[in-house]
Amino acid sequence: MTHENEGQRWLERYTRERDTLIDANAYNPADERDSCGVGLVAQIDGTPRREVVEMAIRALKAVFHRGAVDADGKTGDGAGIRVDVPQDFFRDAVRGMGHTIANDKQVCVGQIFLPRTDLAAQEKARSIIETEVVRFGFYIYGWRQPPIDTSIIGMKANATRPEIEQILFSDQLKRDPPELERALYICRRRIENRARASNLDLYVCSFSARALIYKGMFLAEDIDNFYLDLKDKRFVSAVAIYHQRYSTNTFPQWRLAQPFRMLAHNGEINTISGNINWMKSHEIKMVSDVFGEHGDEVKPVIQPGGSDSAALDNAFELLVRAGRPGPMAKTLLVPEPLANSVMEPWDGPAALAMFDGRWAIAGMDRNGLRPMRYALTEDGVLAVGSEAGMCAIDDERIRSKGRVPPGGMIAVDVRDGKFYDHKSLVDRLAGSHPYEQWLSNVVELEPVIGPGPEPRLYDDKQEFLRRQHAAGMTMEDVELILSPMAEDGKEAIGSMGDDSPLAVLSDVHRPLSHFFRQNFAQVTNPPIDPLREERVMSLRTRFKNLGNILAQDATQTNVFVLESPVLTNGMYTRMLETIGEQVAQIDCTFEVDAGGSPGIALRDAIARIREEARVAVSSGRGHIILTDEAQGPERAGIPMILAAGAVHSWLVNHGLRTFCSITVRSAECLDTHYFAVLVGVGATCVNA
Repeated sequence: MTHENEGQRWLERYTRERDTLIDANAYNPADERDSCGVGLVAQIDGTPRREVVEMAIRALKAVFHRGAVDADGKTGDGAGIRVDVPQDFFRDAVRGMGHTIANDKQVCVGQIFLPRTDLAAQEKARSIIETEVVRFGFYIYGWRQPPIDTSIIGMKANATRPEIEQILFSDQLKRDPPELERALYICRRRIENRARASNLDLYVCSFSARALIYKGMFLAEDIDNFYLDLKDKRFVSAVAIYHQRYSTNTFPQWRLAQPFRMLAHNGEINTISGNINWMKSHEIKMVSDVFGEHGDEVKPVIQPGGSDSAALDNAFELLVRAGRPGPMAKTLLVPEPLANSVMEPWDGPAALAMFDGRWAIAGMDRNGLRPMRYALTEDGVLAVGSEAGMCAIDDERIRSKGRVPPGGMIAVDVRDGKFYDHKSLVDRLAGSHPYEQWLSNVVELEPVIGPGPEPRLYDDKQEFLRRQHAAGMTMEDVELILSPMAEDGKEAIGSMGDDSPLAVLSDVHRPLSHFFRQNFAQVTNPPIDPLREERVMSLRTRFKNLGNILAQDATQTNVFVLESPVLTNGMYTRMLETIGEQVAQIDCTFEVDAGGSPGIALRDAIARIREEARVAVSSGRGHIILTDEAQGPERAGIPMILAAGAVHSWLVNHGLRTFCSITVRSAECLDTHYFAVLVGVGATCVNA
């Protein structure tokens, strides 16, 4: 059996088994995670130099141990490098194709992964790319196959290897650099959307006049042996980002190797599901003048089939192309432990290396669990890496060195030739808009609605007991969960371990919240300690009509803010008095004896509350309250997790979620886990 045939048989078996797991809901490609080695090298004055590329390649080879290696000894988890497009190199390539090109003409390069074994799909993919490139006012020089050496990769890497090609073209409309990169971004998104609609296995690594990405499933030490272009002395760059991937619990893929178009990431985005779902909600109001008539072409922002790092890159790229500088985009997405965020933070662990064409940035998330260390040389080179010493620099050459602070960043402005530490960057960003004036629009509800007098809900003991039964409450719940919280103001502390059966296998009735368990990778995500938790985490909750995340104006601050999503009965009553005219209350109960199957009655009730919520928001109500107060002998409550999740997703699908808040009022919520699940499925506030 030949090496090629063996690899093909393995690929067919792997694909078949993967699809079986997907069909059985045992594996979700969206759960791909990375834990890696990452860094960047930047020439502060912005001059392209060969040394920058060579330093990045050497640093990448130094972190080969951060990635796994297959049993064949040659297939890696993925490694790659991002460099500036070496214009002299590609102008010579254009001339080699028979074209005449001026020495100052800028060449745009698209680095493309095509389906290797399906020639018809290849041709269709090229046709889509060429059509869109011409549509956007570019002149195509031709296609180039970068020289590669497949002998240095393993059987599995070769079996999954795409056809790697480059399309070379230039701008005919004389657009300035930001406008040109924006046009290339929109063009690429159109290509991706058309390829997805045609079910083509097409991936665009980079599509730019500034950035070029070489990556794949080889060992980090072999990157320049696989991509022979990287050995060419004409390959120069002002900024280089490098990355060695460690694929957590999943088989690696060529397209998921890093860097991505603008960043490389070490760690895991543990809030990824929420970030993706909320981005879908933000897309409803997402408008920017710079995209003009192409605003819908950049949606969906988060492209399906990517990893958590790829999703973060999608969001970062959108903000940059909409006009925000790289440091501001990083601050919006991966902030310090600050309040009043414009959008939901992408929480790590995360160490990031980013470049937007002007700003080369090294940053961390606010938990600080993935270190980044840097060295600044006397001759103006910044070297940053997830390990000290990744870039071998003589001590006498180093001017200063240090670490990136948690939640912070350092950056180089290659246009102006300046290095910024975290404080100077924050000062620069803080002075870019009148943020203090804008924040005066935020309405703090805490002084208005609580804490205060608490009403007594039920004087009738029998009615109170009946409602406890209806909520599924047991004596164990009262004695072991509610009583300690009422007496001490905190959760009860018990012995370690939980020997109760999984809810799905239990013989007794279990609340719906028991069916939700936390997903985490124990090795790569150390638990946060109580001291750090107070500094980096907050329960502050914003609600009302959320704004356009691409806007840079005071509309972002037209919101209500609470210190916690948990409302006492008194706070709930006072909130209704404050915003009552904007409220729509929806009854989340259904008839016990509706003349049919209880399952059908429940399904019909969920459909009813979804539609009632849609109609209410469409008519201008900004606050939806889901309540099961109408429970009684004739009516049963819809499980509030189902109700909140159904209304949230229904409003997202109809483009209405960012126009309202969702408050849940229910007797079912007994513990902090239930509150967390409700917030996780879309509730803004909870009153129990």
